[in-house]
Amino acid sequence: MNQKHSVSVPGLGITFGTGSIANLASGAVTITVGETTVFVAASVAQTMRPGQDFFPLTVDYREKYAAAGRFPGGYFKREGRPSEKEILTSRLCDRPCRPLFPEGFLNEVQVIGLLLSADQLNEPDISMVNGASAALHISEIPWNGPIGAVRVAQIDGQFVANPTIEQMFSSTLDLIYVGNEKDMLMIEGSADQISEDRFIEALAFGHQAIQPIIAAIKELRTLAGKPKATFALVGATAEARAIIERVVPSERLGSAIFGFEKAVRSANVKALKEEAKKALIAELGEGKFTDVDLNVVFEDLQYKAYRKTVLERGVRSDGRDAKALRPITSEVGVLPRVHGSALFQRGDTQGLVITTLGPTKEAQDLDALTGGAKSKSFILHYNFPPFSVGETGRFIGPGRREIGHGALAERSLVPILPPEDVFPYSIRLVSEIMASNGSTSMASICGGCLALMDAGVPIIAPVAGISCGLMTENAPDGSIAKWVTITDILGEEDHFGDMDFKLAGTTTGITGFQLDLKINGLPFEIAKAAIFQARDARISILKTMLAALPAPRADLSKYAPRIQTIQIDPEKIGLLIGPGGKTIRRITETTGAQIDIADDDSGKIYIYSNNGDAMARAIQEIDGLCGGGAGGGGGGAPIETGKLYNGRVTGIKDFGCFVECTPGKEGLVHISELADFRVRRTEDVVKMGDMIWVKCVGIDERSGKVRLSRKAAMKEMEGQKQGGGEQAQPAPAPQA
Repeated sequence: MNQKHSVSVPGLGITFGTGSIANLASGAVTITVGETTVFVAASVAQTMRPGQDFFPLTVDYREKYAAAGRFPGGYFKREGRPSEKEILTSRLCDRPCRPLFPEGFLNEVQVIGLLLSADQLNEPDISMVNGASAALHISEIPWNGPIGAVRVAQIDGQFVANPTIEQMFSSTLDLIYVGNEKDMLMIEGSADQISEDRFIEALAFGHQAIQPIIAAIKELRTLAGKPKATFALVGATAEARAIIERVVPSERLGSAIFGFEKAVRSANVKALKEEAKKALIAELGEGKFTDVDLNVVFEDLQYKAYRKTVLERGVRSDGRDAKALRPITSEVGVLPRVHGSALFQRGDTQGLVITTLGPTKEAQDLDALTGGAKSKSFILHYNFPPFSVGETGRFIGPGRREIGHGALAERSLVPILPPEDVFPYSIRLVSEIMASNGSTSMASICGGCLALMDAGVPIIAPVAGISCGLMTENAPDGSIAKWVTITDILGEEDHFGDMDFKLAGTTTGITGFQLDLKINGLPFEIAKAAIFQARDARISILKTMLAALPAPRADLSKYAPRIQTIQIDPEKIGLLIGPGGKTIRRITETTGAQIDIADDDSGKIYIYSNNGDAMARAIQEIDGLCGGGAGGGGGGAPIETGKLYNGRVTGIKDFGCFVECTPGKEGLVHISELADFRVRRTEDVVKMGDMIWVKCVGIDERSGKVRLSRKAAMKEMEGQKQGGGEQAQPAPAPQA
């Protein structure tokens, strides 16, 4: 796509372009890597809604099927609701961009990204972040950018910037690093138990890798940037602020907050707010102030109160010091019928996590346009109902936050799951947040690990997660003069603090991470302190978790499906499946067992059932059909003249019925051989799927057609009951 202005990033193969399309947007760019092209536009509203006291930034990323030369599925043949990947990419872009808008700037800003071309080699998510940075930077929208984003992999011990999709399959690290020229702004990803020291090296590598991207975006602004516009900033009036601060001095607000539990703190602040409102009415009169005045000033007062004692004495609102954890309790096996369950509580935060095990066919299909994995057999769903924070609200499907928290917990647990050839199950965890006051995603990791262990999943190592916060004090030049990192942050410390740095891992290393900031950058010195502080905390948490359950249970729940793995000749897979899946479907339906075939054409067959008899019958059917082990005999045993068979009716005709005597081998029972009386209609005696005894009374030498008789079988079996002489023994039959 030809653009009026374009800038390339040396070494990374990135090209930014602008000036030819979407010129009515505040800023619009295309970002091309290889043949993957993402378009991003940023726009701003010129006016605000009356009484608005929040910043309405929306970031939306969409993948167009045409980008990969495909039609959308479904009846309407057009893109529908955003996929999980689109939502996660939107969040990935929103989080580092949001804190860089000026304080008090509340005009609505919208950033929209579209995947226009996908080469199946380069992921577009990094391009979306870099494109948003470029679009905002060249626009008239006030924004303290630019920023740059890069993905860092570790392949054969070496860091690689912006690896291809194929390279990521060999990587032990998936780090998305976003920063500015000086500091980091946001990170997220997962790792295979990477050590803290090596993780810090990866961050430094990522910081260097984004510098050419930032330089290119600055160059693009020089070529095509618009002058930054001036917008009215929202704040409290000087008169209202003076009255509120006189009525509610910092000492009163501090006394209302410190030493109380969450519900009491909230009630105390609400009471002070009502008192301040009455004072405003008394001194200024009705209509001379707005709720914005009240809300802005109280936000400022609480911001200062929650930070003051932490920075001065290292003491927090609930009395803890900077590194202390809240009380932790762990329980397992809390629900009777599920496959595994755990209840994890840290302070007021409480998560109930449930494990469900299923066949590999339950893996979730991934309909991604850009390559990568086609399915995943481990799923973690996170739910955050309104009652968890003592409120009422809409109780509908998961929002962006729930999807993002679930994805963070999921990728933190994936590195410790056993390989599928060792534990060939699909696994679903559901985290139901019962109470929330800080870091419910980390509680989901801790509870999820225990629920996996309770279900008997042979995990590689236990995982715990914790969040570190930050309180800072700035020097006159805006630099950070004083700072304190705090462990296990409360909801208020997250809201009024400067950082939410979530880290999960084992005693060996880090498995998952996510950093969000409310300041314009995080110096490496502070990041290092938080990383090692989180390590000490998670080791302490792991001790309390393992006190509840030291190791995965040796046996699965009696309600979980058992699995038996058998090996057949890979050339017999088609025989097992049958025409249109007829054979494997019949075995599944008649035995009640679930049968999955390994995707690697190795001949491995996975049989799932929580009923031992069903498992045995399925194995017997497969063994009879495919000859048991790999390279074993062929097909079911041949039908022999004179033998009895307990067979399944597979076809109903006017002239009789067909009966399968051994797997894949059947014969005809003529209507005259169905009973020892005259039969008018075949259905009067047998129906499809019935199991009946038949005797082979002959096989045509030329055609091989097998003639069966139910009448002869009944006669012979009656003779056996009466004990008359030696009789033909019934042959093994396909199991019901």
